[in-house]
Amino acid sequence: MFLLAEMKDVIQIMPYNFGHDFKSSLEFSLNKKFANKVVHNVGLCIVLFDITHIGDSYILPGNGASHTPVTFRFIVFRPFIDEVLVAKVKSCTREGVQVSLGFFDDIFIPYEYLQQKSKFVDAEQLWVWQYETEEGSHDLYMDINEEIRIRVIDEEFLDLTPEGPAPPTIEGETKSLETKKLPYTITVSFNQ
Repeated sequence: MFLLAEMKDVIQIMPYNFGHDFKSSLEFSLNKKFANKVVHNVGLCIVLFDITHIGDSYILPGNGASHTPVTFRFIVFRPFIDEVLVAKVKSCTREGVQVSLGFFDDIFIPYEYLQQKSKFVDAEQLWVWQYETEEGSHDLYMDINEEIRIRVIDEEFLDLTPEGPAPPTIEGETKSLETKKLPYTITVSFNQ
């Protein structure tokens, strides 16, 4: 679920921080820049683990800040395919179930990966698993905030690098509201 990712970056230290401990300033800047952010094809960065190499600092003309190349390792959330996680049900729709780990909410169970004989109840806005026993048929509801075990089946990274300004709209044409794009989503199953 968690792994160490080695990365490199050039960190800028502003002149008003020159009086502080240099390594502490680098650690603070790295955590500020990467913690709680998704790095494309790496995962969700949690916290700096350590700094493995600090290069020579330099000052650019017209800029009083020092720029230091740094190699470092970050603790990253990126579950393995087929890994089993314990999550809580966040919401249910006809398309499936949104679940949360508490610190990461972009996990989705498509309806085809729910238990066999599951159905969506519009009045409750919940999924129900109808299972058979010797005593007859029973309904098991997937209630909001209920803990469930899920298996990771897929992950998707989406590059959200800005592409430039949007083209001008033609008079009389309305802008369509774009759906919120997520940089990292995990698809899981609940049918095992």
